[in-house]
Amino acid sequence: MELIKGLATFFNLNKEAHDKYVYISNDSVHLQLIKQSDILDIIIPFFLKYPIDGIKALDFSDFKQVADLLKNKEHLTPEGFNKILAIKARMNKARD
Repeated sequence: MELIKGLATFFNLNKEAHDKYVYISNDSVHLQLIKQSDILDIIIPFFLKYPIDGIKALDFSDFKQVADLLKNKEHLTPEGFNKILAIKARMNKARD
């Protein structure tokens, strides 16, 4: 819990509202970003500056692709929505 709260603080997510970003589910703790601007302006630039190694780099690339589709409002079209579904289908465990 403290590690995830530390990440929220490190990324300057509203320190008084950790409960908006950090929550417990079953036996794990999650950092959930609520605002699209947090992803576009904080998280993506951080991982572009400090790249992820290994197979997770591919997941980050896909994540960024989806963020760009959302930013450009392409998700509002059937084609854009289907692009997102296709990207999601190849992420994480689907890469194994």
